[in-house]
Amino acid sequence: MKAPSLLPSVLIGGVASARSMTPMAALAAARLAHRPTPGRLFLLNHPVFKFGALAMGVGELLGDKMKSAPDRTVFLGLLARVMSAGIAGAALAPQGRERTGAALAVSTAVPLAYLTLNGRKRAMARIGQTRSGLIEDALVVSAGLAVVALTLGVRR
Repeated sequence: MKAPSLLPSVLIGGVASARSMTPMAALAAARLAHRPTPGRLFLLNHPVFKFGALAMGVGELLGDKMKSAPDRTVFLGLLARVMSAGIAGAALAPQGRERTGAALAVSTAVPLAYLTLNGRKRAMARIGQTRSGLIEDALVVSAGLAVVALTLGVRR
């Protein structure tokens, strides 16, 4: 018997490094589609949470293109990543391993936030803020949805 993987928790931490609200929005979409998560987190069942996470995900995608958008490594940006990665990492972890999943997601999200910021700044210098942001959005949102869909598509 193979032990359930914590890889989805690590991967969703990578997603949170670039877009803090995308992991929560992807989980909210899955919960709205009545897909249970392996980790038991009752917060994910609350309608206010589900619709709020979706709204915050969309808001972040729009706000990121603004010239006044702060870097993802400012205190509040990192705090949002820690919270989102922790909740999503726990939700995608095997039941009984939620704390480990949360820790792995957070320990992936925070250092990668600096790397993804560096990449984004380089892209902005070459193709501009809006274009680089739209490309990053497409990659990160696709990755977040894929991680959640593939994890929840597997029966445990």
